[in-house]
Amino acid sequence: MKLNELCDNPGARQARKRVGRGTGSGLGKTAGKGHKGAKARRSNPKPRYFEGGQMPLYRRLPKGGFTNVFKPDYVVVNVGSLQRAIDAGKLDPTRTVDAEAMIRAGLVRRVRDGVRLLAKGQLSAALTVEVVGASQAAQAAVEKAGGKIILRGAPSSEPATT
Repeated sequence: MKLNELCDNPGARQARKRVGRGTGSGLGKTAGKGHKGAKARRSNPKPRYFEGGQMPLYRRLPKGGFTNVFKPDYVVVNVGSLQRAIDAGKLDPTRTVDAEAMIRAGLVRRVRDGVRLLAKGQLSAALTVEVVGASQAAQAAVEKAGGKIILRGAPSSEPATT
């Protein structure tokens, strides 16, 4: 076997259609496109969402809602995850648990507009937690365990004025 003798098996490759090469080929003159019009001139004659002139769905449905760009983006931490971090030795229950402590413990990756405490899970250690916000159930769970919550304002991105 030589390199110049290599070839595909018979029928493995189908020859492409050579359109517009004379009437004898069967695909001459208009090349299988019919006569004139947008369909004869372009590869994609109309958009995928075109509904034949009927009012399209995206125009029949009303526009609605908006996105508030000023809405604060809080990171959520549950009291159960605080307890798991204490059990794993990642958090010290004798110290105040703030955003930096939660980052070091791996509970949150970054503190966007602050940390908000929610009540999912159980808490048995008495903790002092410093957060931007907390649900009433989370406050009750921390106080029931003998701890307290310190609510701080959200960190501002504006420079301090003197």
